[in-house]
Amino acid sequence: MFYYSYSQQGYEVPRMQLDLDKRAITYLPGVGPRRAEILKQEIGVSSYEDLLYYFPYKYIDRSRFYRVNEVTGNMPFIQLKGKIVLFDQIGEGRTKRLIAKFTDGTGTIDLVWFKGLAYVTQKLKTDTEYIVFGRPTEFGHTYNIVHPDVDPIEQAGQVANGLTPYYNTTERMKKAFLNSRALQNLQYTLLNSLGWKVPETLPEAVLAKTHLMPLSEAMRHIHFPESVQKLREAQVRLKFDELFFIQLHILQTAQDRKLHLRGIPFPRVGTYFNTFYKDYLPFELTNAQKRVVKEIRADMGSGRQMNRLLQGDVGSGKTLVGLLAMLLALDNGCQACMMAPTEILATQHYATVKAFLQDMDIQVALLTGSTKKRERDKILPAIARGEIQIVIGTHALIEDTVIFSSLGLAIIDEQHRFGVEQRARLWKKNTQTVPHVLVMTATPIPRTLAMTLYGDLDVSVIDELPPGRKPIVTLHRYDTKRKELFNFLRKEIEKGRQVYVVYPLIEGNEKLDYKSLEEGFEVFKEEFKEYTVCMVHGRLKPADKEREMQRFVSGEAQILLATTVIEVGVNVPNASVMVIESAERFGLSQLHQLRGRVGRGAEQSYCILVSSYKLSHETRKRLEIMVNSNNGFEIAEADLRLRGQGDIEGTRQSGEGLDLKIANLATDGQILQYARSIAAEILNEDPQLMSETYRLLNERLRQLFSGKLNWRLIS
Repeated sequence: MFYYSYSQQGYEVPRMQLDLDKRAITYLPGVGPRRAEILKQEIGVSSYEDLLYYFPYKYIDRSRFYRVNEVTGNMPFIQLKGKIVLFDQIGEGRTKRLIAKFTDGTGTIDLVWFKGLAYVTQKLKTDTEYIVFGRPTEFGHTYNIVHPDVDPIEQAGQVANGLTPYYNTTERMKKAFLNSRALQNLQYTLLNSLGWKVPETLPEAVLAKTHLMPLSEAMRHIHFPESVQKLREAQVRLKFDELFFIQLHILQTAQDRKLHLRGIPFPRVGTYFNTFYKDYLPFELTNAQKRVVKEIRADMGSGRQMNRLLQGDVGSGKTLVGLLAMLLALDNGCQACMMAPTEILATQHYATVKAFLQDMDIQVALLTGSTKKRERDKILPAIARGEIQIVIGTHALIEDTVIFSSLGLAIIDEQHRFGVEQRARLWKKNTQTVPHVLVMTATPIPRTLAMTLYGDLDVSVIDELPPGRKPIVTLHRYDTKRKELFNFLRKEIEKGRQVYVVYPLIEGNEKLDYKSLEEGFEVFKEEFKEYTVCMVHGRLKPADKEREMQRFVSGEAQILLATTVIEVGVNVPNASVMVIESAERFGLSQLHQLRGRVGRGAEQSYCILVSSYKLSHETRKRLEIMVNSNNGFEIAEADLRLRGQGDIEGTRQSGEGLDLKIANLATDGQILQYARSIAAEILNEDPQLMSETYRLLNERLRQLFSGKLNWRLIS
């Protein structure tokens, strides 16, 4: 048998243990085919490695034993040692329950079960010593513990030895007796069968440099911690592992792309760019815009493929920067395209670009799902011949019928709204070589999240708003003060302004105490009879949605009620007020996106957050942050801290998933930064990880990422 030797840990790991990801959980004692299927479907555990990396979500200290005569009804969790003296079944049908009288000599407490009665009576015996663990409650003049953990006294070393782990389970798992205790037992069985040794994933050189706990020790203490200190060390090691291999993969991919993917060289800054810059630029660029344009020019002139993420707050001028990049492509004999996630946004970009270019001799086309066949039959051949130089559209751009003559630049706006394969199909529209890629987002992305989701892209940030823009005044109002709100809106409309009102729901829901869009529409029509009120939501047909939007854009309607379909892509400089109903329902990033729909003209704009009076502490905090800050990046960081990485709107990639097992981007930024710096040092020393020192890293990378679509090569 072939062995890897890890002298630092003092043991050798058989090669077959390196294949824990290939060893089916079915064959672990205590699992079997039925339970294996449930584990796979409910929590994604199908191999030995999956189970090892299914970590506890909390720990409870079970080092202390209480006496029954110490029990009160307001204790959290307690542990007792004693015997069951008798069983009694009470009730019929749904009310049937099993009660066991448990004593330790100082008193008696009831143990109660409503489910699995036959299993319990078969498993537990009277006059046998057990350890009981659970939360006591007071019922009448007695105390009981419902569905307690009960273990033979012989297992005290396993279950009552300090910190006890708790694993997330589902109702279906519990019905199959796969509760947290069962998972703990499976972890014990697995680690015991491996001799409490798992294959190390980090080379000795990295362990020596980082002073991290060896993996076998970390696995032991994450599932069966000896102390709080050992648990903390295990958590740091496993968090580092998770973030380190993600960063190693990202950085190596970026490195490979720069080495092997040649981009179309754009050496010229020619007539199109210069003419527009000198004669048609409507206002001087901000310093931030100038800096980003220089970065893009350097990228596209380098001979390497550009892969750049352009972050900029709502209204910061990303579209103008994108247009300048497209003009560089035209100057070098190439076409450019811009793909947006919605027809509203694509149409908005098209109108903006056409207005910027005015009378310049540049052919621009709009291609969406609503483009009529007759129009499409004209556009597609013109794109194929290269006569149309700039194409702006939606998913329609990636259809097989769309063939470019020479696509040199692909701009993807709000790319998180596109799936991986969709982006790949756009990327392949140039059959000769790869186009340059510029990804734009108005969703501020916290630094730790950007390093993980977009860590392989070069990043540009427009952190400056155009001159003349007044900061939006944000106010929080309770829905009991609706009369004052209506008076304020009426005054703004009398000044010639327009108003957005956004709702979280389309139809009323009795279970949720939130105002619905349809109810609101009737209220606003009644309250503002002298004005025109229109309504837009996701269930409208595209043509109807477009018609209603145009009524607002043209100024025919003074008030637009909408769901979050107006979150991106609507630009009405005359709209000065954004009212967000049931603001407590929205995340910070989404509130910020919605607020950005106003403040586009020279007049003072307002965002009014309307909520119920009953708010949780966290929700009040969220609304306070919105009132006190207009900085999108500050808000995104706060959102990440408050809600965790899984719930940040507009930042999770569709198609690749950010499935972290133990690390948390909201709290583990320092570990992430450290892991990235170590990964970068290693790649500087050995880019391909081919040396004996780092061969283990190469194997682990292949194990973790082979077979998965490498979406990072398609931006």
